[in-house]
Amino acid sequence: MAGAKLVDFQVHYTPAALNRRTEASVLLDARGNPCYFLNPLLSQPDAHLAVMDAAGIDAMVLSCGAGFDQPDIGICRLINDDIAGLVRAHPGRFIGLAHVPALDPVAAAAELKRCRLELDFPGVVIGSELQGRGLDDAALEPFWRACQELDLYVFVHPLPAVINWDRMDADDLGRMVGWEFSLMVATLRVIQSGLLDKFPDLRIQFSHFSGGIGRYLGRLRGFAQHEKWGTAGLPRHGRAPARPMDYYLEQRLFYDCAGWAGPDNAAAWGAEWVRFGLAEVAPSQVVFATDYPQAVRAADEVAAYVGAVRAVGPAARQMLGDAVATRLIPDLARRVRRPEH
Repeated sequence: MAGAKLVDFQVHYTPAALNRRTEASVLLDARGNPCYFLNPLLSQPDAHLAVMDAAGIDAMVLSCGAGFDQPDIGICRLINDDIAGLVRAHPGRFIGLAHVPALDPVAAAAELKRCRLELDFPGVVIGSELQGRGLDDAALEPFWRACQELDLYVFVHPLPAVINWDRMDADDLGRMVGWEFSLMVATLRVIQSGLLDKFPDLRIQFSHFSGGIGRYLGRLRGFAQHEKWGTAGLPRHGRAPARPMDYYLEQRLFYDCAGWAGPDNAAAWGAEWVRFGLAEVAPSQVVFATDYPQAVRAADEVAAYVGAVRAVGPAARQMLGDAVATRLIPDLARRVRRPEH
């Protein structure tokens, strides 16, 4: 791994124009449920740079929570232009992802093309569901087609909104487990719908080890046997892709290792999460991520997390290299420049 670049594939950033908070606070949805942590660090790129330098991270991939499911093309363009400005101002340190109104085929296609050809972004970010629709919804087909044609990888993050289920209305369950459940649901719908067969060149990165989906593999494989469970002839429930589920989980989809909740005990809790995750999904498909500045917020905590991940073992050290990263971003070497000290 000598000379390998360490890239953080899940870093939150919000343009200052969209984040006027001077103190950290939790955002509540219309039902009074916590749905997003509003952190002043989100809009402080100098803090992002300091964290990279302290932790030995060469570059951060930036995405904005306000754009995960944003129907307003004006706000999407504001986010994209702001991130592009950071990429230009700090060559080799930041990589931008596109934010688009994915359900608007005309506006999304135009903005994806602009982000790819003019802003030089290698990917796009979307939520695990969009305006209440699953990622396999027919209305999203033009979005997926444009991503494949433009060679943009797709990063899927859970939405700031919690799962709309009444039993999620206490104990912060929406963020605690609802977000992860939404990632697993999105992953399975992408696989079972045949979306990956229709678009064989798509590259999709699911955050948080896809919500810890590997812990359910025995159950997922079992219920995929439609004849056994009586669903083979049922619309929607009898869907099956061209290949076994494990092919898509182990060879077509990518994952990142964020998902633990800090910042207290960042090294121990983060390493435990990574150890479990790498035992449950193919390590060859996992990229490194911190979830800064949400899961972890201080430079020394990020550095401790990186060190703890490295100590997990060979699979984790592979993740800290750039072999998997370059499969998501083939021209990574051009985009990442290790700082001189």
